[in-house]
Amino acid sequence: MAEAYDTYRIIYQNLIDAGCNENMIEKCMVFVKQGKAFDMLPILSKHRKSLLASVHIGQKQIDCLDYLIYSLKKQK
Repeated sequence: MAEAYDTYRIIYQNLIDAGCNENMIEKCMVFVKQGKAFDMLPILSKHRKSLLASVHIGQKQIDCLDYLIYSLKKQK
């Protein structure tokens, strides 16, 4: 039975590390407890898309700053 608890704990920690909120973690862990971990894939996919959108927004902001820095240095 220790293996089941370890798997549960590992999945729980991974969800925390992935930035999932408490509500999302609770929903996912219900699936894990029911032996239906595969059913949490839509929740995880949605969170992944959200994280990726944040990365893209951040990259656009970095690009804007890089251009501004380049322009300022070019004027000097």
